[in-house]
Amino acid sequence: MKMLYQQMMAFFGVIAVTLVIVSILFIRSTTNTVWQNSFNQLEQYTDVLKDRAVDNDTYLINAQFIENAEEILAKQNVHFMIYDAANNARYPNIPGGAPQAIASKYWSQLKKGNTVALPELTTNPQNGRQQRMTIYYKPVFLSQKLLFVIAAFAPVENIQSSIQQTEKNLVVAFLLSLLAAIVISYFLARFQVNRINRLRQATHQVAEGDYDVQVQFDKKGHDEVAALADDFQDMVGSLRESQAEIHRQEERRRQFMADAAHEMRTPLTTINGLLEGLAYDAIPEESKGESIALMQKETKRLIRLVNENLDYEKIRTNQILLNKQTFNATEALHDIVSQLQQKAEASNDQLVLTAADEVPVFADHDRFVQVLFNITQNAIQFTQNGTITISAKAGYHQTELAVQDTGIGMSPDQVKNIWERYYKADPSRKNTKYGESGLGLAIVHQLVTRHGGTIKVESALNQGTTFFITFPDEETAPKQAPITHTK
Repeated sequence: MKMLYQQMMAFFGVIAVTLVIVSILFIRSTTNTVWQNSFNQLEQYTDVLKDRAVDNDTYLINAQFIENAEEILAKQNVHFMIYDAANNARYPNIPGGAPQAIASKYWSQLKKGNTVALPELTTNPQNGRQQRMTIYYKPVFLSQKLLFVIAAFAPVENIQSSIQQTEKNLVVAFLLSLLAAIVISYFLARFQVNRINRLRQATHQVAEGDYDVQVQFDKKGHDEVAALADDFQDMVGSLRESQAEIHRQEERRRQFMADAAHEMRTPLTTINGLLEGLAYDAIPEESKGESIALMQKETKRLIRLVNENLDYEKIRTNQILLNKQTFNATEALHDIVSQLQQKAEASNDQLVLTAADEVPVFADHDRFVQVLFNITQNAIQFTQNGTITISAKAGYHQTELAVQDTGIGMSPDQVKNIWERYYKADPSRKNTKYGESGLGLAIVHQLVTRHGGTIKVESALNQGTTFFITFPDEETAPKQAPITHTK
């Protein structure tokens, strides 16, 4: 069964059950009200007769008054009887008739001063014939002595006709309500099913690879289906981002393979050419030593490239253990400046260290040196006739460092990609002697992240670049993660 009909049946069932219950309660309430009103009317009639139809002193019955009253109430078929204290009928005086006396079980109640209301009595008290009647008995006392009993009665048909007319009207209203319930149920079910169909159609689109689908419902009537649509939209957004990331990573993988092949092909081609020259004595004797030295240099370059790849993967997959301790960052920076001083002078650069004598840092000493060495060397690589400034200071629960150069700078797109392996902001300088593999900054980013620190870059073309690095202190640094092994 389709969901439209299921929803429609559900709504219709609820409405129908509600209508049935309301109808039953209404009929019962109406019936009780009609009977109660009938008894109230009979009681009012007996009150009038008590005051006007019987003389309490002489006990004489004003038969003319009663007859007039019966004529007035002829359309309602209301009649009256009056009994004396001996349960004898004093009115009406029916020639040859034998009005029935009040049954003893009711007479005992009347003698106690209680009124008696009898619904649907099957015998007419005037003539004793079988007839459904409603009778109301009212006793009249004087000084706690029963004087007489007034009886007012009417056929039940009057009441039944009123109840039947009410039931007939109610049935018509019930049928019309059921018809309206069907229409309302259809539109409510259709509304809900249409919302679900929109989600279903959107799901098919996503399954076919379309992640630009939009499913949003009215916020005013926010219910479970609307919440599901919001969650679905969030899921689609995540899938869209994941798909974009997959495409980006695939492009980076292809670029990585091409760059890795290019990086390795150059030294391998050089080594192969030199080996062929040596094998066929194509290299003069006086140049053989230089050729062997060049092969050693290219071999070391290949080894360095492989080691950097292995180092990056170990850091990325959490396979290295950081030996973190607190030491003086200024001393380590002095050593870095000393090691790179010659390279800076070769580019006519000036290295400047700005730091207090004591700047504590909590990190792995060797990895700290590796991070700052790579960043500083990278600054020297892209700066000619400029200044590289290294600064360090103690911050709030962290050590803050910066490496600023006055080099060629980078565009926003270049800044966004510098942490990728083999990415180089200046492709024309792929084979410079200081920036061979393009893995340095990727390793730097992974090492800083493993320390729980941050690294940010601010750069502009032809205006220089600044790297901002922070290392958290021992209190706020993350705990060392266990070494994991990957196959």
